[in-house]
Amino acid sequence: MAGMPLALLLTPGQAADCRHLIPVLDKIWVSGPVGRPRTRPGAVAADKAYSSKANRSYLRRRRITAVIPEKADQQANRKKKGSAGGRPVAFDPGRYKQRNTVERCFQKIKTWRGLATRYDKSPQSYEAGLHLRASIMWLKLLTSTT
Repeated sequence: MAGMPLALLLTPGQAADCRHLIPVLDKIWVSGPVGRPRTRPGAVAADKAYSSKANRSYLRRRRITAVIPEKADQQANRKKKGSAGGRPVAFDPGRYKQRNTVERCFQKIKTWRGLATRYDKSPQSYEAGLHLRASIMWLKLLTSTT
C-alpha cells in the first residue's frame, strides 16, 4: 500500500516538522492477517530536515532503518571533530529515490481545493478534511483491488 497515508498529525504552519516525526510514527499501526497490528515500519524515508540526533536515535532504538541524508553542517561538525566525531550515518541512495511516493501522497491530498488553499480556518475542520480525504483515498484503493 505504498503512497497511502498511514497517520495524520496537524501542526502549526510555522512550526518545524522535524519535531513531529516521533508523534507521527507513534500513531502508525498496520493490521496484518493475524496477530497484533504492526507499529514499527521497516524503514523511514525523510528529507534532510529530519536529520536530527534525536530522530536518528529514536529510529535506532526502535530498530527502524533511517533513510535520511545527513545535513552538510552536521557532516562538517562531525569531520571537524576528527575520530571523536563518529562514523558517517548510513544512507542508501537507492531507497531514498523511493521517497517520491511520500510527495505523491501529499499531492493526492492537495487535489482537494479546500485542503490545498486552506479555506478551513479552524484546525478541527481542516483536520476533518484531511481525514476525509485520506479515507476516500483508501476506499478508492480498496475498491479498485477487489
